[in-house]
Amino acid sequence: MSHLWSGYFSQFKQYLLLEKSLATHSIEAYLRDLEALHKWSILRGITKDPGQYNLQDLVAFSAWLAEIGFSATSQARILSGIRSFYRFLVLQNDIPESPADFLEPPKTGRKLPVVLSVQEIDSMIGAIDRSKPEGERDVAMLETLYSCGLRVSELIGLKTTDIFVEDQYIRVIGKGNKERLVPIGNRALKHIDIYKNSIRRHMNIATDSRDIVFLNKRGGKLSRQSVFLLIKSLAIKTGISKTISPHTFRHSFATHLVEAGADLRAVQEMLGHESITTTEIYTHLDRTYLANTIKQFHPRSQ
Repeated sequence: MSHLWSGYFSQFKQYLLLEKSLATHSIEAYLRDLEALHKWSILRGITKDPGQYNLQDLVAFSAWLAEIGFSATSQARILSGIRSFYRFLVLQNDIPESPADFLEPPKTGRKLPVVLSVQEIDSMIGAIDRSKPEGERDVAMLETLYSCGLRVSELIGLKTTDIFVEDQYIRVIGKGNKERLVPIGNRALKHIDIYKNSIRRHMNIATDSRDIVFLNKRGGKLSRQSVFLLIKSLAIKTGISKTISPHTFRHSFATHLVEAGADLRAVQEMLGHESITTTEIYTHLDRTYLANTIKQFHPRSQ
């Protein structure tokens, strides 16, 4: 790699680490995206400074990604990384404007997320065996997942000091170490309180997990896999045939809010989405609801 490109890689990496506070795997992903642009420039014999690239250069790069077999989803992700790189150059005052701003991503045909109904969520929580010590924990976890729309990593990392009972908020540390405040309902708070007072307080808690809310049997932090297996087992137990995971509770949280008329920007804030475009996926509506609306209000359906 030339000295010119290595300098850009080094500076971009420092920016992602220090300014954006991204996790190591996220930084590596961004650098792989930049490496793809570097590889393309070598194959095309381009020797100019990447800061001198124009929109036409990046359109040609995008076409090359498709030519060598990247899926539309992978192309979109790489181009997103390239847009971030050029935004960084603008912030550094290396270039006056980003040539990537008008670079259109390929159509990915985004699939609608799998969503549980309120009744299905209630049946899964109701199927938990609360006679076992972990039963109270599992009820509290699923109520919290659904009440707050958390990612599984945010759930297992939730701390007791992050719960503000009187204000009915929790502090969540999301992707890129970004902090947000999310409302939490009375039902979730009630079950967290039951779990903490009847089960957790009697446990032998590991030193590094004393502030973690939801613990495993050994008093340590839960794994993502354990939450995944819990939800899979409850789906089987209640006869739910949908392919679901902990993230399905997050999808359900957002979908139910949007369908009830919640402001999309508020939902974006609660989910911790950087872009409103990501949140817009939840504007899909139940087909039965739409059909009933037509039957009820359209003059030709009377």
